[in-house]
Amino acid sequence: MPLLDLEPFVSSDDLFSSPSPSSETGALWWVLHTRPRAEKALARKLYESGHDFFLPLHKNRWYANGRWRTSYLPLFPGYLFVQGDGGIRDFVLATNQVAHVLPVVDQAGLHTDLAAVYRAMQSGMLLVPEERLYPGAAVEIVAGPLKGLKGTILRRGKETRFVIEVRLLQRGVSVALEGWMLRPSVSAASSAG
Repeated sequence: MPLLDLEPFVSSDDLFSSPSPSSETGALWWVLHTRPRAEKALARKLYESGHDFFLPLHKNRWYANGRWRTSYLPLFPGYLFVQGDGGIRDFVLATNQVAHVLPVVDQAGLHTDLAAVYRAMQSGMLLVPEERLYPGAAVEIVAGPLKGLKGTILRRGKETRFVIEVRLLQRGVSVALEGWMLRPSVSAASSAG
C-alpha cells in the first residue's frame, strides 16, 4: 500500500511529443533547484495552475512493521523542470519554494535527455537514480520497450545497467537490461576506428 498515491509528475502526456522548445515560441525549459523536499509541493502548484512541468519520480518499496510500503521519490532530488516563458520563472520564484533557477544553454539537449527519462518511466521498468556519472561504454538499445535510446552502460555486481543521463545536472537514472538488448553505439564505434 502506498503512503501517498502517485501524483501527477508531468503536466501533460504530450509535453515530450513535440520537438524541443525554442526562444522563437517563447516556451523554454527552466531547471528549478528547489528548497529541501519541496519538489512535489511545487509540482502540485504548477499542476493546479496549468503550467508545463516534469518531475521525474521512481517507486521506492520497503518492508516495515510486517507490511510492504511504497512511496514515489524524485529521481533528481531537489530539481524540477518547467517549460514556459519568463512569466513561469516569476511564478515559481513567488512560491518561495525555489532556491535557484539554473540557466539552460542547450535547450534541445535537455529536452532530449528529459524525453528519454520520461520514456523510461513510461516503460514501467525499475529505475534507479545514478549520481555523478562517469564515462562508460556508449551503447544503443536494440530490443525491448526502450529500443532506440542511446546512452552508457555500467556494471553493478553481476547486473548490466543502462544509464540515461541528464547532462546539465550530471545525474541520471539506470535500468537493468540484458546484454543481448544492447549494441555499441554507431557514433562510438566510428570514433574508435
